Amino acid sequence: FCLSKADKEQYEKEERPESQQEILRRAAKDLPIYTTTASRAIRYCDRCQLIKPDRCHHCSACDICVLKMDHHCPWVNNCVGFSNYKFFLLFLMYSLLYCLFVAATVLQYFIKFWTNELLDTHAKFHVLFLFFVAAMFFISILSLFSYHCWLVGKNRSTIETFRAPTFRNGPDKNGFSLGCSKNLREVFGDEKKYWLLPVFTSLGDGCNFPTRLVIMDAEQLTVSSQNEPAKSLGANQSFPPRPLSESQNQLLASDSQWVESGPEEENVKSGSLHHNTSDDS
Repeated sequence: FCLSKADKEQYEKEERPESQQEILRRAAKDLPIYTTTASRAIRYCDRCQLIKPDRCHHCSACDICVLKMDHHCPWVNNCVGFSNYKFFLLFLMYSLLYCLFVAATVLQYFIKFWTNELLDTHAKFHVLFLFFVAAMFFISILSLFSYHCWLVGKNRSTIETFRAPTFRNGPDKNGFSLGCSKNLREVFGDEKKYWLLPVFTSLGDGCNFPTRLVIMDAEQLTVSSQNEPAKSLGANQSFPPRPLSESQNQLLASDSQWVESGPEEENVKSGSLHHNTSDDS
């Protein structure tokens, strides 16, 4: 995803954005990139001097591009992205269980404190403080953990929730969603016995993600397949009719819901339709 030395020098010499985009299009023609900016431009990071992979964003705090960036977390002093998203979810879950355990074990002494059954010792303040801190952290972590569980089920990041990624058919907030089960496997892996262990088991490489093309109605799909097989991204750059990741990724290998007709099938169908129409007339 990094530009070659010659392309980088040429990119820096060019002053017109159109010429710079032409260089980026030429460099990205063989890359598995299917999202663009809102203005249909190639996503390029001037700080890291590389073409951004899908779902990659630059973190201003870390000053680096992060694969499948979700957000920068000050609690762990790091960015949450592809390489540590599973660990972040486990961190939230085990912190949630720990706060619940602390609040549950202190509850009986907290009740005795309010009923004046607790002996007059210096532990009163500690019991009160410990229960309220555990309860408040439990509520806050529960809301955050529930939100990220919802994100996993939808296969979205926090950034993509507020700004939908732009595909060849336009912005689509569900462009990377493969269904709840497959979305869960993409983060936690195929082996369920490793899901609750702090072991990296996420599928993929962080640069290439299986996608879903925007579903169009039959009439629009027929017109687009006949007149515009690949919607143009720019003057000389076009998307392939079908992303390679959709056919090669193991998450979609057994998917029976994918239906796509090639040019020959389209011609056969068009010919059959024309023949039937002629017979009816």
